Amino acid sequence: MFKQVDEGFWKKNRESKTDEVADAVQDIIDLVRFEGDKALKDLTLKFDKIVLDSVEVSRDEIEAAYEQVDPGLVDELEAAAYNIQRFHEMQAPPDLWLKETEPGVTLGVKSTPLERIGCYIPGGRASYPSTALMCVIPARVAGVSEIVACTPAPVNPLTLVALDIAGADEIYKVGGAQAVAAMALGTESIEPVQKIVGPGNVYVTAAKTLLAGKVEIDFPAGPSEIGVIADGSADPEFIAADLIAQAEHDPSSACLLVTDDPDLPGEVGRIMDDMIKDAPRKDVIRKALENSGYILADSIDLAIEIMNCIAPEHLSIQTRDALDVLSKVANAGSIFIGPYTPIAAGDYASGTNHVLPTAGHASSRSGLNVAHFMKTSTVQIITRDGLRALAPTITAIADAEGLHAHAESVRVRENRG
Repeated sequence: MFKQVDEGFWKKNRESKTDEVADAVQDIIDLVRFEGDKALKDLTLKFDKIVLDSVEVSRDEIEAAYEQVDPGLVDELEAAAYNIQRFHEMQAPPDLWLKETEPGVTLGVKSTPLERIGCYIPGGRASYPSTALMCVIPARVAGVSEIVACTPAPVNPLTLVALDIAGADEIYKVGGAQAVAAMALGTESIEPVQKIVGPGNVYVTAAKTLLAGKVEIDFPAGPSEIGVIADGSADPEFIAADLIAQAEHDPSSACLLVTDDPDLPGEVGRIMDDMIKDAPRKDVIRKALENSGYILADSIDLAIEIMNCIAPEHLSIQTRDALDVLSKVANAGSIFIGPYTPIAAGDYASGTNHVLPTAGHASSRSGLNVAHFMKTSTVQIITRDGLRALAPTITAIADAEGLHAHAESVRVRENRG
């Protein structure tokens, strides 16, 4: 089941399938654009077989959700929320920083939170309270005033509790491409947002892509991926456990081991076979492993080169000198170092964000963070002496460009003496 593959196999099976559903998703977007709440209710009935009286989740429904969730689990969600908040507070930039770069010239940056953002929280095969925490808490840390969340009906009580703990201001029981369209375009019940974040299936990803001209988005976030760089020092049981953990997300998930040890893949594969036998989601895992495999590299440096080319969502480094490997890694969504750092730690509780770019987008995109919920403005404060020093450069370039009024706006100040 755990087969040898090459880079071409991996890249081909990670290619976005959004083009295949683009027409259907555009029809959904148009329906929401013209019919608003009615479209949301009709599409929920069509796809989820649920009749919605209202698209908004009420406070009574949230309180009822707490009654259905074990209090001990509520405590653990709060513990995870604390860790996530603490880590993301480390990312928060100062509201304003200023520095005198030369006499009379002070430059800086003012950071301002977005006012209204939307979070898409998946449902379907499983509930994702962890994703609720990961999407909402960074926005709250950034200072966003209004945080909207959409998640498919029927909303899992655990997801509702997590959204409440995280601090979502509005929660709507709408899923799929129609939820993305509602947050981007607005309906009678849902006011439009400035930016939409969060993972989803191919329809959700396609909707985000198609609406990117109307609303800001974070990045394409598709089915889960894991890449492992390992040498002969790695524990094959730990690797097998991590690969299966990511494979159980979705049939379209994918796992890749790159190693210079020719014996390691066989050991990992045998352990995986044993683990899968008793796994509750073994059918999903087996399907995901069809997208998965291993690559034998001549050296760890070549393994790093391969992984940088692949740019996996999650990267586990299981080598003797893991920090040296880390220094050479350029492309990965989130990196996990050493035998006792499972990917699940980042998925749930360490505090780092698990909403990450997939399908090679980690080569140019960062995982969800506080900066996604902020914008920056540059600031300049220039004194008379500072302007006098800059004037020759400004006027020379402005005149050369034929923008003489620009140059004159400087000269008029110089002439004041």
